Amino acid sequence: MNFLRGVMGGPSAGPQPSGADTIQKLCDRVASSTLLDDRRDAVRALKSLSKKYRLEVGIQAMEHLIHVLRTDRSDSEIIGYALDTLYNVISNDLEEEEQEENSAKQVDDLGSQFTEIFIKQQENVTLLLTLVEEFDFHVRWPGVKLLTSLLKQQGPQVQQIILVSPMGVSRLMDLLADSREVIRNDGVLLLQQLTKSNAAIQKIVAFENAFERLLDIITEEGNSDGGIVVEDCLLLLQNLLKNNNSNQNFFKEGSYIQRMKPWFEVGDDNCGWSAQKVTNLHLMLQLVRVLVSPTNPPGATSSCQKAMFHCGLLQQLCTILMATGVPADILTETINTVSEVIRGCQTNQDYFASVNAPSNPPRPAIVVLLMSMVNERQPFVLRCAVLYCFQCFLYKNQKGQGEIVSTLLPSTIDATGNSVSAGQLLCGGLFSTDSLSNWCAAVALAHALQENATLKEQLLRVQLATSIGNPPVSLLQQCTNILSQGSKVQTRVGLLMLLCTWLSNCSIAVTHFLHNPANVPFLTGQIAENLGEEEQLVQGLCALLLGISIYYNDNSLENYRKEKLKQLIEKRIGRENFIEKLGFISKHELYSRAAQKPQPSFSSPDHVMFDHEFTKLVKELEGVISKAIYKSSEEDKKEEEVKKTLEQHDNIVTHYKKVIREQDQELEELKQRINTLTSQNEQLQATVTQQVSQIQQHKDQYNLLKVQLGKDTQHHNSHGDTFQMNGIQTEEVSKLKEELEEWKNKHELLQGQLKEKDSVIEKLSSSQLEMGTTEQASQISKLGGLEHNNELQKELEMLRSQIQLQSVEISKLQMENQKLQVMNATADPLLGDSGAAATSSELEGRLEQEMKELKSEVKALSEEKESLKQQLDSSSSTVAILQDEKSKLQREVAESKKEQDDLLVLLADQDQKISALKMKLKDLGVPVEDEDDTESGDQGDEDEDGDEEEQDETAAVCYHEN
Repeated sequence: MNFLRGVMGGPSAGPQPSGADTIQKLCDRVASSTLLDDRRDAVRALKSLSKKYRLEVGIQAMEHLIHVLRTDRSDSEIIGYALDTLYNVISNDLEEEEQEENSAKQVDDLGSQFTEIFIKQQENVTLLLTLVEEFDFHVRWPGVKLLTSLLKQQGPQVQQIILVSPMGVSRLMDLLADSREVIRNDGVLLLQQLTKSNAAIQKIVAFENAFERLLDIITEEGNSDGGIVVEDCLLLLQNLLKNNNSNQNFFKEGSYIQRMKPWFEVGDDNCGWSAQKVTNLHLMLQLVRVLVSPTNPPGATSSCQKAMFHCGLLQQLCTILMATGVPADILTETINTVSEVIRGCQTNQDYFASVNAPSNPPRPAIVVLLMSMVNERQPFVLRCAVLYCFQCFLYKNQKGQGEIVSTLLPSTIDATGNSVSAGQLLCGGLFSTDSLSNWCAAVALAHALQENATLKEQLLRVQLATSIGNPPVSLLQQCTNILSQGSKVQTRVGLLMLLCTWLSNCSIAVTHFLHNPANVPFLTGQIAENLGEEEQLVQGLCALLLGISIYYNDNSLENYRKEKLKQLIEKRIGRENFIEKLGFISKHELYSRAAQKPQPSFSSPDHVMFDHEFTKLVKELEGVISKAIYKSSEEDKKEEEVKKTLEQHDNIVTHYKKVIREQDQELEELKQRINTLTSQNEQLQATVTQQVSQIQQHKDQYNLLKVQLGKDTQHHNSHGDTFQMNGIQTEEVSKLKEELEEWKNKHELLQGQLKEKDSVIEKLSSSQLEMGTTEQASQISKLGGLEHNNELQKELEMLRSQIQLQSVEISKLQMENQKLQVMNATADPLLGDSGAAATSSELEGRLEQEMKELKSEVKALSEEKESLKQQLDSSSSTVAILQDEKSKLQREVAESKKEQDDLLVLLADQDQKISALKMKLKDLGVPVEDEDDTESGDQGDEDEDGDEEEQDETAAVCYHEN
């Protein structure tokens, strides 16, 4: 700072040094000072002087500043000062006062000269690109501003240097990702200058993900409600997409069109739009138009149009179109944007035809727009935009053309008059007092007839009521009547363009035109007169209309055959004069303007003369008509014959086309039937396979039941076998029954005898008792009966012995009876009488119990079978998992073996190399120890280690085998 005080003046007296001397001393200080602080202070001082003394600092200090950028890169502060100084010298962005003061120095030229000096050495630009990579704010921001200024001054040269620099464009793309908004926003401005008119850089920037980053910035800033940053991003997007088919395709395929839809979400309250919002929305609409411009390749335009319809962008634009409170310039640009989005795309055109305005009753949007077009109080730019929208709606849209023309035909006109149709609006504009409305309506109606001969013939049926009491007049006649009345030039030009379009390629319309005897004299009179420059255009159009009447004449009217019309031209006008007047059209300045692009763009209503599609018609017919005028009658006859043959050929071709079309339709129908039948067949096959699987399941279930029933019958048969094995046969059972009956009978007889004997014994015992009492009373009188008593005692003893024998036999019989009952119970549950009923019921109970036990056993066995199945499934799944693991382990083992083999090969190679090197060393005389000598001392340890390694290897092998 002491140095600065000494240089820039202090308290000392004397004359003050001039600015040039001070700058010189500062430059010397920068070049010669060894201390970084001194150089930094000197560069700071140069920065402060660079705005006022721009020329002196640029001439004297530029080289020193570039040297500082190369040598002092470690100090960010001095680098920042140097970059700011260079920016002040090169940039022309000075304040207004400074510009007025320095106007004599031609600041624009000065900046470009300094830029040329700076970029003369390409290393300077490369150095600047490396400095822009620095993250330090004091280096990066002035570097970005300096590079932007260089691009403004010498854009193509700097672009070429950056393009050939390694990763030059990619370094600059990193600026968009900077978290500091100042650097990011200035980075957007830098990329704007970098991408101007350079397709190669535009492609690189686009493929560096520029679209994604820019759309993210626009979304973060609030879309159309954002500030100037959104405007800068939109301008950069326009640079990247305009006239760059590759980037447009990349933008569409990246689904970035879908991200444009939120830009146009406008609320219900549209009053009080800021100027920045209007600018942003205007640029957004222009960006949409860039993607669907008629100058783009048709395929690219069509794909973008379809994408805009599918993502809802067209619907959003139509919402803005029908909204209230939208600024006039935004509404105009929206109409132009919708026009190009629907131009030539049938789907979009059909959707636009279905859009209704929010009115009561609802009206089609086309009708509302046409009302604005024919209203002379509407702005001129808006009316031109509506005409362009109507033209785009009808472009390659025969369906839309038919709907417009149908509103003019007598059968479809609304007799109640409650609603206004498009045809009524066009007729009203065609015959109004406003010449611009006449021209716009004539051009719109001409587009409804463009390349559609059927509608040209139908339009001949249109009848107009001119006044009450007068008969209706055809539309064609009314147009010629207005022409002959001598209206304004603009009106006559519009009507002549309509008539030329209507009569071209339509012989019936030419016949109707020539049928009016006043039309041909009017045209010849207009062409033959020598009028001013304004009328020359009308003369040329009259010549074109008369030439069309000759070229497309089918000679159906005797008075107006081709030959007679040619003779009339030669007599009253002259062929050369006719051709000269015909050439007035294409030589007109407004004709060449209209031929450039489809959109009607006129600086004022007075310049509205030609339509773009009509210029194509003039180019097509001008040469043909010139040839037709000079042809003789014989050539005309030959040409007519050729035309007839061509027509026949065309008829044949159209017939075959029709047949082919019908066959194609039949093929399509058959294909659809085949598709339906194949689908039905597939469904039936699916049901058949399903039913087959169900039948198979039922068969399996039936087989299982059959097997189970077979097991049960075998079980029952085994029981029957056991009965047979016990020796009990049916015959034996019957014999046993008979024996049992006999023994029963014997038993009953013995029981009866036993009862008789018991009664006898009781009688004897009672008689004995009586006899004992009598013996005690009179023993003497009864001595004679002792012998009889002894006999009775003997008989009693004998009876007692018989009874004992019989009781033994009865016990034996009872035992046998019990045995027979047991045998009978086991042999047959159905043995006969009341005595065996209890045994049979017991047998049935036992059989039922056995059946229940058998069923329970079968049930338990089935449950056990299901559990075994589940265990089997789980085991199979575990087996599959184990097999997978086994295969993985086998692969790993194979890979490890392969790696071991590779390692062994490498080790063998290394051993060979080591042995070769040892041989070389030995040959050179260098002592080398052999491995045998060095390893001999550790042989014992190695043996032990080897044993351990062998054990480990065996363990590892066992593990792998497992």
